[in-house]
Amino acid sequence: MAKLCLAIRHVAFEDLGLLGPLLRARGYEVRYHDAGIDPFGRETLLAPDLVVVLGGPIGVYEGAVYPFIAGEIAAIEARLDAEKPMLGICLGAQMMAAALGARVAPGPIKKIGFAPVTLTSAGETSVLAPLGNAPVLHWHGDNCALPTGCEPLAATANCPVQAFARRPSQLALQFHLETEPARFESWLVGHTVELGKAGIDPRDLRAQLHTLGPAARERGGKVLADWLDCAVGGAA
Repeated sequence: MAKLCLAIRHVAFEDLGLLGPLLRARGYEVRYHDAGIDPFGRETLLAPDLVVVLGGPIGVYEGAVYPFIAGEIAAIEARLDAEKPMLGICLGAQMMAAALGARVAPGPIKKIGFAPVTLTSAGETSVLAPLGNAPVLHWHGDNCALPTGCEPLAATANCPVQAFARRPSQLALQFHLETEPARFESWLVGHTVELGKAGIDPRDLRAQLHTLGPAARERGGKVLADWLDCAVGGAA
């Protein structure tokens, strides 16, 4: 019987990306739970073998505008409390932080584009070690505080908590390792309003991707594969 990975999706084009083939190689069936459409209860995320909470262009603190957020955070909290494997990416990392009682708020800058993170001493011995000081894809404007009981793994000057882990099987990443370069154009189209407001030319991001994307894909795939092997076991 196939294992199940449930991916919480906030916008259609921010999907599992590189994680999809890695999960299938490990014997997983993948299903998407579309936030705002599919309902959340505290039990929603307990049954799957793995849960991945993906990114999106909203803030954790916008529950008055997007009422589903409260239910999503409660469901994430229940899974974390049950000590079950979870990966949070960008908004997903912020959801995990909020579920663990940490503050999430707009940061000093909006960071969109490729740039390195600085690994902490713990990060240097974690599954993030292959990143070194190489560029990764950033696409966020909110920052989260480090939740109690979690270990910081990476930082940047304007975002002190770029990655954290509560357990080896519960990892939160503010940056994107999962993005498939071949599908990056959908991000540029889907986020056109955000890019315009930030004064960022999609052509500049496309040029960065051309130069840095292939190596970032290789490193991202390595980190994600290593995390899956550590958190939920190796290939089928």
